[in-house]
Amino acid sequence: MATAGKVIKCKAAVAWKPNAPLVMEEIEVAPPQEGEIRIKVIATGVCHTDLYHLFESQQIKGFPAVLGHEGAGVVESVGPGVTDFKPGDKVIPLFISQCGECRFCKYPKTNLCDRNWSSKHYDVMSDSTSRFTCRGQPILQFMGTSTFSEYTVMNQIAVTKIRDDAPLDRVCLLACGVATGYGAAVNTAAVTPGSVCAVFGLGAVGLAAVMGCKNAGASRIFAVDINEEKFKKAKVFGATDFVNPKSYDKPISEVLAEMTNGGVDFSLECVGNTEVMRSALESCVKGWGVSVLVGWTDVKDFSARPIQLISGKTWKGSLFGGFKSKECVPKLVEDYMSGKIMLDEFITHNMPLEKVNDAINLMKTGECIRTILNISK
Repeated sequence: MATAGKVIKCKAAVAWKPNAPLVMEEIEVAPPQEGEIRIKVIATGVCHTDLYHLFESQQIKGFPAVLGHEGAGVVESVGPGVTDFKPGDKVIPLFISQCGECRFCKYPKTNLCDRNWSSKHYDVMSDSTSRFTCRGQPILQFMGTSTFSEYTVMNQIAVTKIRDDAPLDRVCLLACGVATGYGAAVNTAAVTPGSVCAVFGLGAVGLAAVMGCKNAGASRIFAVDINEEKFKKAKVFGATDFVNPKSYDKPISEVLAEMTNGGVDFSLECVGNTEVMRSALESCVKGWGVSVLVGWTDVKDFSARPIQLISGKTWKGSLFGGFKSKECVPKLVEDYMSGKIMLDEFITHNMPLEKVNDAINLMKTGECIRTILNISK
């Protein structure tokens, strides 16, 4: 392509500081270096983790940054040493890398990677190295990705190639939310056929968890949320029972225990709220109940009575649904293309990048499931 090897000037939504609207800017995107790929971003979802960094994380050192980590695009150019990608390839950038060489990549029971940005810069949610500049200063690449930009540069260990006929404005959801919730059910919880499940929080991650429970063969799936307008959408993904905790004068764990003869077999917390995490654990049946923390947060401690675990329950966490990123995301794309998993049903709004602040407000107020930002043609 004509832009290969040159600095590209393009549009991006820049978060200059926390708790403030994003600002549309012209940024400079440097050419890819050794082992890197420059990607033209076609579409991206707006995920709650973007809002978490902007409004909740309280990490001033994580700014200025270009947010966005749920995107898909096309390879514009590659740096030296890149042999598995070429210009024109359809790709999904990944916030979890898979180098294939570290002890975590070689261990089958985790999807962590020692070379990921989070290994050294977990607090600010960005690597210190960036290929972005704006107004003469470096701009951080949020979660190593930054898909609220027309172009981004990624290390090849954090990019996966997908089939040419995949619709990028759909499969971008597999870069975070849908894979996270779906995998939490089928991988981390390992939901079993005939089991009873409860999913707390019915955003995109929670609805994906509902879909995972259904595909794993659960017999009953309780959808738990204080926004009853989301129950109709949860039914589409396979929920069988619907519970609003505010409709009862007792803890939700007691409500579910009464409905299920002692508690559910599997519960998944998809909110990122430490109090809900405890409720999800307490909603599990003693002896074998499994509760999974899925919602992203790192600002408060969580707690529970020891007897909850002594009685035989398991409390565990899930990052990106337990999927090893580079090898599993293309398989999820295949599952979507074959009809095994849904993606279109998550999308409630489509907007241009310039409307990113409107998309953020829709998520803050619970008025959307997923908004797709159309970044480039």
